[in-house]
Amino acid sequence: MTHKEIIDFVIREARLLDEKRFDEWYELFADDGFYWVPLTPGQPDPLQHNSLAYEDKLLLKLRVERLKSPRAFSQQPASRCHHLLQTPEIEKMDEAKGEALTRTQMIYTETRGDESQRYAATAWHSLVRIDNKLFIQLKRIDILNSDAALPSIQLFL
Repeated sequence: MTHKEIIDFVIREARLLDEKRFDEWYELFADDGFYWVPLTPGQPDPLQHNSLAYEDKLLLKLRVERLKSPRAFSQQPASRCHHLLQTPEIEKMDEAKGEALTRTQMIYTETRGDESQRYAATAWHSLVRIDNKLFIQLKRIDILNSDAALPSIQLFL
């Protein structure tokens, strides 16, 4: 596990979302992986508090399938997104265990028709190596103003 490999992984993950390659993105998650968007700044855990999103791999698959459905009303017209990332920083790395934690400052933009939303956020990726391949154990997105009245986010931050 090298710094370059980890940074490239995080950048590729965002690119898959921007290119709407949701099935490939979904495969980046470990079988017991989670996607989490806390509701409040500094939220300590997703189980004792409400979250904007807290989804295991099954729920992620359902969302991916919904986004692909031509009958998804919320996707008429389809949403598009763009992740503008700073260089991911490696906060922790344990090569022996095959684990790493990254922190990436980003601006996320989502558009649909004439509507556009923009969020400043910090993305945290807890990565794990399984069979010599990196997977997302947990992706946590801390939106700067997560405690504000936010419109519905259709895609994935």
